[in-house]
Amino acid sequence: MQKSIERIAGDSEGVSYEFPVFRFDGTDKAGSSAYLQAALHAGELPGVVAIDALMPMLEKAEAEGRIKGSIIVVPQANPIGRAQYHFGEHQGRFHLGTRTNFNRGFPLLAAPDVELLPDTTLGTADQRLKTRLLQLSIGHDIVLDLHCDDEGLAYLYVHARLWPAMADCAAAMGVDAVILWDEDTDGTFEGASITPYLNLPAEVARFDRRVATTVEYRGILDVDGALAGADAEGLYRLLVARGVILDQALSTPGSFTGIVAPLENIDMMPAPRAGAVLYDVKPGDRVAKGALLATIVHAPGEAGGRTQLFAPQAGIILTRRSRRIIRGGEDLLKLVGDSKSADARAGTLED
Repeated sequence: MQKSIERIAGDSEGVSYEFPVFRFDGTDKAGSSAYLQAALHAGELPGVVAIDALMPMLEKAEAEGRIKGSIIVVPQANPIGRAQYHFGEHQGRFHLGTRTNFNRGFPLLAAPDVELLPDTTLGTADQRLKTRLLQLSIGHDIVLDLHCDDEGLAYLYVHARLWPAMADCAAAMGVDAVILWDEDTDGTFEGASITPYLNLPAEVARFDRRVATTVEYRGILDVDGALAGADAEGLYRLLVARGVILDQALSTPGSFTGIVAPLENIDMMPAPRAGAVLYDVKPGDRVAKGALLATIVHAPGEAGGRTQLFAPQAGIILTRRSRRIIRGGEDLLKLVGDSKSADARAGTLED
C-alpha cells in the first residue's frame, strides 16, 4: 500500500487543504480497477468508518498477493467541508464560499479523458477539489461514492444503463433498495463518473463490467462499529465479485431481492406547514395510499394547531428527516411509490 497526500490550494493566502490517498497496485494491469471515496459531504461518516474497517482486509489481500486490479481509496474526500463550522455547527454539505453543494458542479466530460478536465487554477477551492477527485477516479471500472441520508434504508443510486448488470453489486453490498436514474444535469460525482461513457460504442463503454454508484449508508447517526464492519464486508464482496480481489473462500453473491424503482417514482413529501414533526412511519415501512405519514404541530396547544400529511400512493418509506423541526415546503421523507409520482422531479432529488 502506498499513501500520498493531496493538497488543494485555498482561496486566500496561507490557506490550503490536505487529504490522504491510499493506493494498492494490482498484479494484473488489465484487471478491473476500483476507486472508493467517502465523506464528499464531509459530515456523512458511515462510509468513513466502513473504509476504516475495510483497509485491514485490503492490506491482508495485498500481503497474500490477491489484489488483481489496482485500488484507490480516499477515506475523507472533502477537507474543505470538514473544516467548515458556523456557530459551532458543522457545515459539510455546501461550500460556504460559493454556496455550492460539494456533490454538484462536477465536470460532465464527453469522454473518459483527464485532458478534458477544466483548468481550475483560477477557480475556487471547491472547484479544484472536484476536479482533482474526478481526475483520481477517471478510468476505473468501479467508482463508489459513499454517502448517507438523514435516516433511511441502505440504498444505491444507479444509472439505468448499468442495471441489471449491477444487481450482483447490490446483492454483495446487502443494500435494501436501488434507485435508477437516467439524466444528470447538476454534475453529481456519480453523474460525472458515468457520463463520459454514455456516448461511447458499447464495446468501449463496457457497461457489463462498469460500476458507478452513490451508496447511501442509512442515516447520518449510523456511525457504528458493527454496521461499519458489515458495510466493509459488503464492499469487499463487491470487489471480489467483480474480480478486483481474488478470494476463493467467498461464494458468488445471490440474487438481489430488494426494492428497484426509477427515480420518478419517489415522492419527496414537502411539509405543508412549519413546525414540529411527529412521524407515524419509519424507513422500511410499507404504506397504503392515504396512510398517515406525519403530523406537523404548528400551533401547539391551539385548536387546529396540527396538520397531517398522507401518502399520495402506496409504497415503501425510504428515508425521513433526522431533525424534528421543519420549515414549510421542506421535504420530510422519500416515499418510493409503486408508480410514477404526480410530482416527479427531474435530475437530483435534493440540493
